[in-house]
This record gives sequence, structure tokens and C-alpha cells, in this order.
Amino acid sequence: MNKDTSPSAGGSRAGRPVLSYLKWAIIVTGLGLALGAVLGWQTTGTLSGMLSILFICAVLAVLEISLSFDNAIVNANKLKEMRPEWQRRFLTWGILIAVFGMRIVFPLLIVVIAAGIGPWQALLLAASQPEEYAHIMHEAHLPIAAFGGTFLMMVGLSFFFDHEKDVHWVHWVERHMAKYASIRGIEVAVVLLFVLGFSHLLQGTEREVFFGAAIWGLMTFLLVEVLGGLLDSTQETLHGAARGGLGAFLYLEVLDASFSFDGVIGAFALSQNLFVIAIGLGIGAMYVRSMTIMLVENSTLSEYRYLEHGAFYAIIALSVVMFAQALVHIPEVITGLGGAGLIGISLWSSIRWNRRNTVPAE
Repeated sequence: MNKDTSPSAGGSRAGRPVLSYLKWAIIVTGLGLALGAVLGWQTTGTLSGMLSILFICAVLAVLEISLSFDNAIVNANKLKEMRPEWQRRFLTWGILIAVFGMRIVFPLLIVVIAAGIGPWQALLLAASQPEEYAHIMHEAHLPIAAFGGTFLMMVGLSFFFDHEKDVHWVHWVERHMAKYASIRGIEVAVVLLFVLGFSHLLQGTEREVFFGAAIWGLMTFLLVEVLGGLLDSTQETLHGAARGGLGAFLYLEVLDASFSFDGVIGAFALSQNLFVIAIGLGIGAMYVRSMTIMLVENSTLSEYRYLEHGAFYAIIALSVVMFAQALVHIPEVITGLGGAGLIGISLWSSIRWNRRNTVPAE
């Protein structure tokens, strides 16, 4: 829900310096680049090879940040409603799951399932035959794109199809979406129309794979919503007025996973080495975590009223891009710049609104 809030007169937040939020991200960057240098030297044995690996790690980190900045905003939107202990758990356990689970375990599981081999064999394949490993990952891109695109589109549309939402950025669109939000299941119908449209453009087994994975993405979103509501209502019963606990935690983890799909698959275009990819994306994930903390502690989303809107538009755009990648290859840099552009425009619109509506200090 996005309630109308405006900044207080002459209001300025007393927050920590920006660098203090980035402390752990900078530490992880140093450790990650050191590991990348060691890995580059061991695999190539040359200074130029080592520098090349370091450059790829840095590019992957920037790619992850550009693709996941909207993820940080959505995380902050959810975290501000969670109890303090669950905020801490997400920012500690959650980042471990994000870095090690999605950037290392997830690509291994894809190969385990697709190639029908054991986890240890998949790890050996990644280390000894990176070309074959990357080939299997790319072959699995179609169902991943359908699953992740469907889940993210549900996330984005659920923000706008909210009858209690009274802050509108693109007013003529969002006002109508809020108006029709009372129609039960309207966002599900919109997503299914997209799924049917894109699946119609595919042929044979590809159509079946795309449609099946998309339905699983839709089911996952609905199950997480139901499970989250049940878990949080149980916690409410046990802890009085408590809200935003385990259910919200699970929702954020699945959301982070959906954001990670595109980055993990796209990373193989830059490197076929699983460990280089894990280092680069892990560094980027730490910066996303730091940005999330900064957004929550500084109440940035309250001060910049359209920032959330930009993030959710970026999510919907990313979901459409993931669907489109079932048909054509779209470079990740376009995806990242597109999302960053939408967020930048929403920030600029928020600043303009604040300037027009701030009461001058007497």
C-alpha cells in the first residue's frame, strides 16, 4: 500500500554517512577481488589473465547492482513493515542465501537437474569443463525466463492493483488500475494473457516448456502469498499485534531469487567460470544489501514518493524482457540501464514534487 505522505517543512534526515553503509560491501569487494586475482593467476598463470579475471569480476558486480537496484527498493518497501528481529534476520541470513544460494547453489542445481548428474559431478563439471557447464545453463534459460518473468510480473502488478493505493505517478494509468483492483484475480488474468501471448509465439516443445514454467511461477507467487499470510497470522496470534515475520521473509527470498535468474544466466555471456561469476555477483549483492539498509534507515521511500513506483515499473519491464528473451537475446546491459532509467526518472519526479509542495520555513 502506498499512502500519501509528504516531507516535513525543511525536513532533513539525520542519517549515517553513506560510506558507513557501504563498509561491509567494500570489505567484501576487497576479499572478492583478492580471490579473483588468485583464481586468475591459477587458471591463466599470466598477469594479463589475472587482470582480465579481475575486470570480469568488476563488470559482473556492476551488472548485478544495475539489475538489482529496483530489488533493493522493493526489499526496503517490505522491510519497513517487518518486525526489527526479522529485518535483522533477512539482512544476515537472507544475504547468505542470496550470495551462496542463488549465485553458487542455484546454477549447480540447474545443471544437476538438466544433465541428470549429482551435485559433486556438477561442481567438477563447472571446474573442469566450463564450456559444457555454460552450454547446459544456456539451454535451461527458457523455463527460467518463463518462471522468473511470471513471478516478477505478479509482484509488479500487485503493487498497482491496490484499491488502497492513493499516490499515483503515471496518474491516468495507475488511477484506473487502483479503480479495478477490487475485481478479484485481475492481476492473475493480466499475467495469464501475457503468458498465453508469448507462448503462442513459440513452437512445439518450447511452447509447452514455457507455458509449464510460467504456470509454476504463478503458482509459486500465490503459494508464497498464502503461506506468508498463514505464517504471519499464526505469529500474530502468538505475539499479539506482530506482523511481517517469517511469511514476509520467505516472500523476499523468493523475490530475490527471481531477480537473480536473469543476472546469473546473463553472467555466462561474460565468463564461463562458475567461481568468477559467484565472486562478481556476490560483490554486487553486498552493495544491494547496503542500499537496502540505507533506504530503510533513512526512510528514503517516504521522502521520495514516486521512487517505489519507478522500481515496480522496472520490475514489470524486467518481466516483459524475460518473456521476450524466450524469443530473442536481449543484452543484460539494456535491461540494467532500462531499470535504472525508470528509477532515475521517478526520483527526479519525486524531487520536483517535493520542491513544489514543501512549505517554506518561516
